[in-house]
Amino acid sequence: MSHALFDKHRATLDAAVNAIHSRGYWSAYNEMPSPRVYGETAMDEGKAAFDRCRGQQFAIEQPGQTGWLNSEHSPYGFALDVSYPVCQAQALIDAGLRAMDGWQRMGAEGRTGICLEILERLNKRSFELAHAVMMTTGQGWMMAFQAGAPHAQDRALEAVAYAWREQSFVPTEALWEKPQGKNPPLVMKKHFEIVGRGVALVIGCGTFPTWNTYPGLFAALATGNPVIVKPHANAVLPVAMTVRIIREVLAENGIDANLVSLAAFADPQATRELAQHAAVRSIDFTGSNAFGNWLIDHCRQAQVYAELAGVNNVVIDSTDAYQAMLRNLAFTLALYSGQMCTTSQALFVPAAGIDTDQGHKSFDDLAGDLARAIDGLLGKPEVALAVLGAVQSAETLQRIEDAASGAPGQVILASRKIDHPDFPAAQLRTPLLIASTADDPAWTQECFGPVSFLVRVADTATAIALSERVVSERGALTVGLYSTSAAVVEAMTAASWRSRVALSINLTGGVFVNQSSAFSDYHGTGGNPAANAAYTDTAFVANRFRVIQRRYHP
Repeated sequence: MSHALFDKHRATLDAAVNAIHSRGYWSAYNEMPSPRVYGETAMDEGKAAFDRCRGQQFAIEQPGQTGWLNSEHSPYGFALDVSYPVCQAQALIDAGLRAMDGWQRMGAEGRTGICLEILERLNKRSFELAHAVMMTTGQGWMMAFQAGAPHAQDRALEAVAYAWREQSFVPTEALWEKPQGKNPPLVMKKHFEIVGRGVALVIGCGTFPTWNTYPGLFAALATGNPVIVKPHANAVLPVAMTVRIIREVLAENGIDANLVSLAAFADPQATRELAQHAAVRSIDFTGSNAFGNWLIDHCRQAQVYAELAGVNNVVIDSTDAYQAMLRNLAFTLALYSGQMCTTSQALFVPAAGIDTDQGHKSFDDLAGDLARAIDGLLGKPEVALAVLGAVQSAETLQRIEDAASGAPGQVILASRKIDHPDFPAAQLRTPLLIASTADDPAWTQECFGPVSFLVRVADTATAIALSERVVSERGALTVGLYSTSAAVVEAMTAASWRSRVALSINLTGGVFVNQSSAFSDYHGTGGNPAANAAYTDTAFVANRFRVIQRRYHP
């Protein structure tokens, strides 16, 4: 039987399913914070909703509460002073498993309809979520709104669309008749029930707490699983807002709200114990190699979907749009102070330089021109504030200092501090650009933050081989190429296939190598060490449910 919310949102679902087939541009949620779209008072109401959370207890009626956690300090230089309920992991698991039965009985259509209703509700609260994302991650306002709200919602919808498509392939029942010649046929009535695998644990990151959390959360939820969301200790608020909205929609539709819960732990060991619990059957994680590999190695009872560190890189061979290339690279390296899992870290340049539409450019010419392009981009304070945002963690600040001090004679462009007029304690840093060589180990490991290396290599063939090697050994989510040679493009394409990484070629306009578009771009491939899964493909959803059959003679 069709569910009312499934019917309500059917047009959106059909459009999303069509989009993942066609891979063209489509978005369900407007990325511009326009009053015409979200309402004339949306900005003020969202800011007021965020402000009301500060200095308060963020109450969520969950079982097993033992205390409160207050852990967030904004990269813009102030404590949020929001307290979240700390609950016993076993209580959350038990409550989630009890809620799972009712969620299963909703069927794929019911679950999909409710997930779509949740996303509509989240979209209406986009300004509230965006303020929470901005102030916990240090993102600039526009990125916080887009990546933290509509783009994250689009990624969630993409996961729901894949989940619905895979579940819709499974019939609810069948009549099986096997001919027996002159004898009566063998007849069986068969029923097929989609059942979630068990508790899903989604572990959030500190830089993109919604964009990196929503795909796993909604993939697990849509396929019939209870979900426990463990946010990063410094980015709890946008996740807590999300969980509370989800629970409200579940309750309104007669589903036990404990199907989705927030795990805000003061003790990191509690996260490890929860991850290893026998009832936890899937884990989504974005973050460091150390903890991600620990999850893969020690949580064998669960399917782990992990996005880890990598060395994103660009091969620069030649270009017929030199200034546009420089502008594109400058923005790529500066955006959110390089704190994106897709930001380019190593730029491979032949020692003899490159041919361009402005004549031949030596390695040093390119280095100086790129430094000037970065300075030019960030020359206006209002642009710098919007593009850079604030550095999210003290560890990233230390990496900038360590990288600069470790290569004092090789610094092409020093990182500098920028003062924020509204947040004097904010930590804003411009990109650090370092000249390096192919045998320098510094660039071969992820240096998260605004640190990039211009790597001098023997020639383009060496650059392509280095790119392939580092992706295969260290991983990467993105690689780029600038070349006017069809043969070079073909060679780089083949290398990207072998190393299983997404390739962007000759980006000179408003699309950047570190950006990923829902319904069209696959974020990660699952084929190299940077990630063992992709947002979003069939493999990301299909292993989150099982089909249980029963049969009998009618």
